[in-house]
Amino acid sequence: MASTFAAILPSFSLMMLLSLSHIQAAATPPPPRPAPVLPTAARDFLAAHNAARTAVGVPPLTWSPKLSAAAGRTARLQTRCQFANLTDSQYGANQMWASGGVVPAPRAVVGKWVAEGKYYDHRSNTCAAGHMCGVYTQVVWRKSGQLGCGSATCVKDKASLTICFYDPPGNYVGESPY
Repeated sequence: MASTFAAILPSFSLMMLLSLSHIQAAATPPPPRPAPVLPTAARDFLAAHNAARTAVGVPPLTWSPKLSAAAGRTARLQTRCQFANLTDSQYGANQMWASGGVVPAPRAVVGKWVAEGKYYDHRSNTCAAGHMCGVYTQVVWRKSGQLGCGSATCVKDKASLTICFYDPPGNYVGESPY
C-alpha cells in the first residue's frame, strides 16, 4: 500500500501544481484598455476647464462623448447663432456666441468664462455688483464630473455658437461651487 501511495503522490502533486497555475493565470486581470484618443478640441476644452478647477482645488472633469454630441446638436439647432434657451436642460451649461464666422479656439472660449472668476468672492459666494459669474462657477462646480462641448457656425450670420454641457449640473442658488 505504501508503494501505491508513493506512486500516486508525484502525479497528484503535478496535478495540484497544474491546477494552481491555471487558477493563478485566470485570476490575473487583463491589461487595462488604453484611454480613447480624444479629438484636439475635446482635449483643449478639457485642459482649460481642468486648469481652472485645479486652481481652486476641485477634481478634474472627464470628457463625455454623449454630452459633446448633445451640445453640438443643440448649437446646430439654433436657427441663428443666438443663445440657446437651456432652462429646461438636464445638464449644466455654458455658451458663447462669437461674431466673425470663425469658431473661437476652445481655450479662448473657456478663458472668457474663467475670466469672470476675478469677480467671484468665494467667502461670501457672491459676484461683484454689475458682473455675472455664473459661467465661471459652472466651470468650477465641484459636483460636476463630466463635460462635453460642441459648436456650430452660422455662415449667413457670420457667427458661431459654442455650448458646453456639464453633468451633474451646477449653479444652484445659495450653494457654493467649491
